[in-house]
Amino acid sequence: MATPRDQRELDIVLFGATGFVGKLTAEHLAAYAPEGVRIGLAGRNTAKLEDVRRSLGPSASDWPLITADSNDDAALAALAERTRVVITTVGPYAKYGLPLVKACAEAGTDYVDLTGEVLFVRESIDRYHDAAAASGARIVHSCGFDSVPSDLAVLTLAERIAQDAAGELTDTTLFVTMKGGASGGTLDSMKGQIDEVRSDKAKRAVAVDKFALSPDRSAEPKGEWRDSVSVRYAPEVKAWTGPFVMSTFNTRIVRRSNALRGHDYGSAFRYRELQKTGAGIAGRATAYALAGGLAVAVGALSLSPLRPLVNRALPKAGEGPSAEARAKGFFKVDARTTTTDGSAYRSVVAAQGDPGYAATCVMLGEAALALATQREQCPLPDGLTGGVLTPATALGDVYAARLRDRGFTVQAERV
Repeated sequence: MATPRDQRELDIVLFGATGFVGKLTAEHLAAYAPEGVRIGLAGRNTAKLEDVRRSLGPSASDWPLITADSNDDAALAALAERTRVVITTVGPYAKYGLPLVKACAEAGTDYVDLTGEVLFVRESIDRYHDAAAASGARIVHSCGFDSVPSDLAVLTLAERIAQDAAGELTDTTLFVTMKGGASGGTLDSMKGQIDEVRSDKAKRAVAVDKFALSPDRSAEPKGEWRDSVSVRYAPEVKAWTGPFVMSTFNTRIVRRSNALRGHDYGSAFRYRELQKTGAGIAGRATAYALAGGLAVAVGALSLSPLRPLVNRALPKAGEGPSAEARAKGFFKVDARTTTTDGSAYRSVVAAQGDPGYAATCVMLGEAALALATQREQCPLPDGLTGGVLTPATALGDVYAARLRDRGFTVQAERV
């Protein structure tokens, strides 16, 4: 039997603390964790963990160091049983992540990660949702730029519409504006998933399924939008748009949130994501360049002879931009909908800082802190005791408030 949650030695363990994103997350926890929150750092190399702890300053000087490998089931089980919440930045998650999900689900330990991998999340659901529900563990995938802005934007929109008694959501489009680079870890995940779907017909079917992460595929409504790969002018934002590279994952997370909430976003709810490129001729040209560049990139990653050339040109896992470059990044998502009573609404989630690094580490760290310090204030949807959840269903309004306290915009309004 696992040690009861309220009797555990630690509140949060950060697994992967010596990686690029792991170090940034550790810095966030050292700066913003409330006094008394007990934090440990975990990874494969004790000497490197000591270096990270030393770099964090006096507030982290007594943080325990835990040596564990992602392939060592016994070490992961021991790690999970020492703490109430685990953060993991160790990816690609399809390659390294499932043993830790298993350990947390069985120990009743809450878990947060940064995955944007549909196949990994689907396997996590299939293997460990029931175990996590039985133990009360909240397994919360995608607590970074994948997919917090999307998930909270739609949740905030739905809650404001319900508050105004303005009906339900119908067609809902999220428009993304951003400046930031792709991480080596994200690109490793993309390459891994491309390889999986090329070699396995069943996995290919999951990857393209619009409701791939929904708990009951047969209960989902007909007529959902296809993933957009086209260029179009969006009059509601007066701008041209192209495909958003992360939409094929984020949309599945949002649809899982809706399903776990009993489809309370609305019986006519449809959802898509587009990247906003600007107005006029320049905006249109940028949209076509975006669509073409994305197609070329995916094609190059899919062709074995070109893979070595692409690998040399792209950042490696563990690499990332300078502090100056991270500070210059930003993101803004603007979700637009018309309700069943004809009212127009929008929600905005935005932050300064490179989306994949600076902003992501805030989102990841605050998700763990919400579970460690305010879990009782984060009620689950009716019928759920735990399981493989989403940021909106596991953390909800408490999480949005914590992000606002860290300088994020999270708001909704009638327009």
